[in-house]
Amino acid sequence: MGHGGGGALSAELMEQVFTPAYGNTVLSGLADSAVLELGGARLAFSTDSYVVRPLFFPGGSLGDLAVNGTVNDLAMSGARPAYLSAAFVLEEGVELTVVERIARAMGAAAETAGVTIATGDTKVVESGHGDGVYVTTAGVGLVPDGVDIRPQRARPGDAVIVSGPIGLHGVAIMSVREGLEFGVEVASDTAPLADLVAAMLAVTPDVHVLRDPTRGGLAASLNEIARASGTGVRLQERDIPVPDAVANACGFLGLDPLYVANEGRLVAFVPPSAAEEVLAAMRAHPQGAGATLIGECVAEHPGMVVVATGLGGTRVVDLPLGEQLPRIC
Repeated sequence: MGHGGGGALSAELMEQVFTPAYGNTVLSGLADSAVLELGGARLAFSTDSYVVRPLFFPGGSLGDLAVNGTVNDLAMSGARPAYLSAAFVLEEGVELTVVERIARAMGAAAETAGVTIATGDTKVVESGHGDGVYVTTAGVGLVPDGVDIRPQRARPGDAVIVSGPIGLHGVAIMSVREGLEFGVEVASDTAPLADLVAAMLAVTPDVHVLRDPTRGGLAASLNEIARASGTGVRLQERDIPVPDAVANACGFLGLDPLYVANEGRLVAFVPPSAAEEVLAAMRAHPQGAGATLIGECVAEHPGMVVVATGLGGTRVVDLPLGEQLPRIC
């Protein structure tokens, strides 16, 4: 299970199995989506499988994730998502009303995100050989001229901005899966982020890096960016927006909010000269209303992420081994 958690074991799987097998310069970028030159256009292309348990949770469902997750992967390359495919693997015995509910959620999410589900596939496996419903979506979108967003472009001095409070999705999944109550209902943050990215690029096309911190949370995304760019990242703990419900849940269960999954947040590395304008544009958008400057990219400790604590100390935030909460997306 750890190999699917977005941490060190996932990186090991890519490095030792898939990258050698597929070996090409497009894949080696290891971004959220690949940027391809085709017929004179720059296309972003991404695919993802969704195996969340339970299928429905506060704030969303498998259907919402299957659309928003791929839309957001495309948006993290600066693309305007356009078309998706959808492949269903159904377990024998799953109720058709469940499948219909997921499909309708996907249709509504696609309409909200401004994309078309243009093609798909359905397979059925024997009872006991699945987990109800699995969905795989792939998507394509156009990357505007002059936009070059990838983890290798992080530079010392870049402002590190997160678009809103973190940890909500992982805690929402955990609360319904384990039957836990934290005083208030915690809802997933699943949402499409392409319009937010467009608002940021309207300020400056020179956004260096975007990443949606899903599996492995903010910690995994920042570590991947630091290692890809050969830079360091320094965060201010007091500035990281962690909702009280998430902090309380993590404290109760011994989890670190930095490693908890998100499904409607992005982290951006922006040149310092444009940081304030980008931050203002994000805060003017519904999906970026809680945008916060949480740190900076630095030349020191390349490949590492550190956090300055409220007590004046510093701690290292390493790449997680696996996922604290399996099957969250």
